[in-house]
Amino acid sequence: MPTIRQVLAETLDASFKGFAPERSPFRVEQAGAADLQLLRGDLPMPVAVLRESALVHNAQWFARFVAESGVSLCPHGKTSLAPQLFDEQLRAGAWGITVANVHQGRIAVEAGALRVLMANQIATVADVRRWSALASAHPGVRFITLVDSMAQLDILVRGAQGGPRLELLVELGIAGGRTGCRDDEQALALARAVASHACLMLVGVEAYEGLNITGDSVRDAQLVGAWMTRLGDLAQACEREGLFEVDEVLISAGGSSAYDLMAKTLRPALSRPVRRVLRSGCYLTHDDGMYRRFAASVVERGLYASVGEPGLRGALEVWAAVQSRPEPDRVIVTLGRRDVGTDADLPLALHWMRHGDSAPRAAPSHWRVFGHNDQHGYLQVDPADTLAVGDLIGFGVSHPCTTFDKWRLIWGVDDDYRVTRAIRTYF
Repeated sequence: MPTIRQVLAETLDASFKGFAPERSPFRVEQAGAADLQLLRGDLPMPVAVLRESALVHNAQWFARFVAESGVSLCPHGKTSLAPQLFDEQLRAGAWGITVANVHQGRIAVEAGALRVLMANQIATVADVRRWSALASAHPGVRFITLVDSMAQLDILVRGAQGGPRLELLVELGIAGGRTGCRDDEQALALARAVASHACLMLVGVEAYEGLNITGDSVRDAQLVGAWMTRLGDLAQACEREGLFEVDEVLISAGGSSAYDLMAKTLRPALSRPVRRVLRSGCYLTHDDGMYRRFAASVVERGLYASVGEPGLRGALEVWAAVQSRPEPDRVIVTLGRRDVGTDADLPLALHWMRHGDSAPRAAPSHWRVFGHNDQHGYLQVDPADTLAVGDLIGFGVSHPCTTFDKWRLIWGVDDDYRVTRAIRTYF
């Protein structure tokens, strides 16, 4: 996997979607000096961009939240899988990088992470051995992963033989949820089993509440509060039995939907230091859909007054061209499922412009994307709207993770859409 220096030295050319084929190849580190401007037509449609001003704002805003709440941030790297962004998050104070598999772990450590948390279960002996080999190759880095069943524990034990001790968090889930022990006694029994194996080391406990958040503040606060109380109780039970083998216990939860509830309610009273690890990954780019709605609930709950307003801003946009207006109220744009994630919400038209305009205009609120093919997007407009073939539209996305993974190259842009840099992803 490439280091940051290797990423910057990579050559960009027309094999990358979003790179203009009439341009001569250049290195990633040369992108800011290439004199590219989206609105001038220098980038082919569709194209993905990150607005630098929003990235800076979001990083600073979330840093204030982390400082105010006293948690450690270990952002989930699968959001962007971009080593350059990992590097910026780490330099801004992130405690480590969260990953979902061995592939992502290699990218995180090569980007400079000194702590790599796999918030997932390793499910094959071969992958345990790969994870152990990664740890052996980087002795100065902590590699931490999850366990939630005796069956998986057996796989971990078999794969860990002959390698460094595996650092583990027992995952506590809820009925009807994703992974995690459903029963508190089951979780404690699993923790005892982890502590009984010399090749393993119990370092803390973990949960993931993100998929269960609805945006209903009362309901979400009750759910998360009860779950985090159970997680704290599990940590206390493990400590009473002497199962932890570390001076500082890790206790981790928190996605990008209700990070304020995790920070407020996950406060277990242990006799030794506790590090509360938040794994929000989407804060950096935020979005204009699902997470924007969840952010409204965070504001509704009051958050921390010192964090300040405004809150997070959508940084990721995908621009497309109008290619057909076959009916008065229907516009077809060059934006399909191959270009933008549609798993949470459909894209939102934010801006539009016509050749010769000096700057984009705000898109009317009644414009609505109502469907996609692989390479086409369907936009409903008013018959009186003047939108025409050849016009450009900038779309905001929902759930940025599934838009990032459609682009090997994303351009950083300033507020005038001049390219400031090239950002590489490694999905």
